[in-house]
Amino acid sequence: MSLSIGIVGLPNVGKSTLFNALTKAQNAESANYAFCTIEPNKAVVPVPDSRLEVLSDLVKPQRVQSSTVDFVDIAGLVAGASKGEGLGNKFLGNIRETQAILHVVRCFDDDDVIHVSNSVDPIRDIEVIETELILADVQVLDNRLERMEKQLKGDKTLAPKIEVAKQLIAHMNEGQPASTFPGEHKALGDLLAELHLITAKNVIYCANVDEDGVAEDNEYVASVKALAAERGAEFVKISAKMEEELVGLDEEEQKEFLESYGIEESGLHQIIRTGFHSLGLISYFTAGVKEVRAWTIHDGDKAPQAAGVIHTDFERGFIRAEVISYDNYVKFGSESKCRSEGVLKVEGKDYVMKDGDVVHFLFNV
Repeated sequence: MSLSIGIVGLPNVGKSTLFNALTKAQNAESANYAFCTIEPNKAVVPVPDSRLEVLSDLVKPQRVQSSTVDFVDIAGLVAGASKGEGLGNKFLGNIRETQAILHVVRCFDDDDVIHVSNSVDPIRDIEVIETELILADVQVLDNRLERMEKQLKGDKTLAPKIEVAKQLIAHMNEGQPASTFPGEHKALGDLLAELHLITAKNVIYCANVDEDGVAEDNEYVASVKALAAERGAEFVKISAKMEEELVGLDEEEQKEFLESYGIEESGLHQIIRTGFHSLGLISYFTAGVKEVRAWTIHDGDKAPQAAGVIHTDFERGFIRAEVISYDNYVKFGSESKCRSEGVLKVEGKDYVMKDGDVVHFLFNV
């Protein structure tokens, strides 16, 4: 399992600059004009986790494998995108499969950087994007509803799904995202799982500031932060331009650069950490001489489910798990020492995984 995040926003708000910085690769063209991104950009980014480095120093494996995040960047959306305006609408399908949405909003003034609306207004910009995403989702729902109504005569079990689709369309036509639709029942769950509606996903509002806005929040940032809090959504503040400057610096240089601006962690760290939190994800580790590796699972997953992330056979033939907490592994320095000290625990099918567990699975198929 990997975390996947779709990046959306108006044209020229710093999305491609951020994408370049986050992926450590200059493969999303940046320019001072709208629609410079005309193809969806995808990249797989390793999740920074200092625990992985510590385990690697102890085990000395042949290789180290991080968990990953898939970032998907599409062309900027504009008003009317759902009706074909601009270029971003062509690539909405690329972010329907992602788990979360990173909504990048411009929160700085700069006469040299063109704004598609000729003025900076984060709340207005957010409303433009969200309206277009809602309208795009309504189109998907309308098409699915039409097909289901034609199939109803031959399949009466579609009736509950048809009813909930009509209610959801009415809800969204009032300007509300699918995520705020009240109620939980099977027909709704089936419909959302089938259609991957964009407005049903977790949203992280990302305020993009200039260097002057890094240390203190300006009025633009404050307005976005307040909106996120009101909606119970996640919020991060970054400087995409500054993040791009971090590309190519080693770890110590990055630390010094960030400290010079009073920042403790990079935008990449913030976004991934926030994404993990919003989706309820955690990591566990496997550690051997061939490989030390981080694996991403849902908080609350039991041992067999966690084993299944490695291979489906591991879950199907699960026998037991040998588990060492990260803190104990570091304290005693090796699996054999943890075993002799009695801190290696043998767990069964009902064991709920904890963030940072170091695990060896036993299975039989």
